[in-house]
Amino acid sequence: MNHHDLLLIGAGHAHLGVLRRWALIERPPGRIALLSPDPQTWCSGMLPGLLAGRFPAADCQVELAPLCRAAKVELIQGNVQALSAAEQQVLLEDGRRLGASWLSLNVGAGSVCPPQSGEGMQVLAVKPFATFLQGWRAWQADPQPLAILGGGPAGVELALAIAGQVPQVTLFCAGPLLDGHPAGLRMRALGHLRQRRVQVREHCPVDRIDGDCLVSADEPVWRTARLLLATGSQALPWLAESGLSCDSEGFVLVAPTLQSHSHGHLFAVGDCASLPGVQRSMAYAQRQAPVLAANLSAVLRGAPLRSYRPHRQRLALLATGDGGALLGWRDWSAGGQFYGRWKDYLDRSFVQRHSLSG
Repeated sequence: MNHHDLLLIGAGHAHLGVLRRWALIERPPGRIALLSPDPQTWCSGMLPGLLAGRFPAADCQVELAPLCRAAKVELIQGNVQALSAAEQQVLLEDGRRLGASWLSLNVGAGSVCPPQSGEGMQVLAVKPFATFLQGWRAWQADPQPLAILGGGPAGVELALAIAGQVPQVTLFCAGPLLDGHPAGLRMRALGHLRQRRVQVREHCPVDRIDGDCLVSADEPVWRTARLLLATGSQALPWLAESGLSCDSEGFVLVAPTLQSHSHGHLFAVGDCASLPGVQRSMAYAQRQAPVLAANLSAVLRGAPLRSYRPHRQRLALLATGDGGALLGWRDWSAGGQFYGRWKDYLDRSFVQRHSLSG
């Protein structure tokens, strides 16, 4: 079995930030590796622009090998099949086993899918991005009407990005569109969706998929052959089976130090972790990176740990598919090409910051 002092599992945004800091400043001592299923990772904020044809795929990715070389970290490519928190081991799908004195999880999450019976509906989840893009390219070869599940920012951006590329798009929301965001942002989003001829079905939770039909409260609400999932995050099954203490939904419970409640030698950040006050989004994962980098360095050096304090306010920037964006901040909202250029700058800067050569 291959043993490391520290094993970073997953190439999420927080781990990218950790590697960048170690590449630019000083990496902690010991043998360190990054485990990723792919040789590159995606900037999630650029996915709407990619789907709308505004960005080439290469501009939306961070190549992991150069970043790992710059940080003096070994890159291991493979998919996790199981994790044993007690034994501090990871079993990969190809049979390899990896062990480490310290582990850090930044593996993301899946999309929630309603129960499905029959094979009449093709279902494509937004996560993981590589699988989604492969499926989307196949669908583009034969455009058909489709439905999108999810009335949050991801669902809105996805609908606006692909409107006009298929005959009809219908967006289903379990509650109001953009629930929890400023009312002005919601109204602006509804206006853009109407302009792009996207049908919005609010307060219409989809309970199950029956053949080629979406069912809500035992009533058929849409019949189509294709469904995109932009729903809330669903924990990866192997997390709950790892022995780690998880919340009721299967996400790893962590303390403010970002350590597991049950196994202090393991850290978890981003979408796979559960910490009060922390949303599952790219922005929150990025903000966890400095504290995670400091604490991983601290445990390898025997130094005190820091606590992560979530930001109270959140800024929303939603791409509108035409180069513009909608902004929501507290009770204030705005929209237009200026905010689109700002969003593009932030996303491109993220990729450029992590595209280091070693």
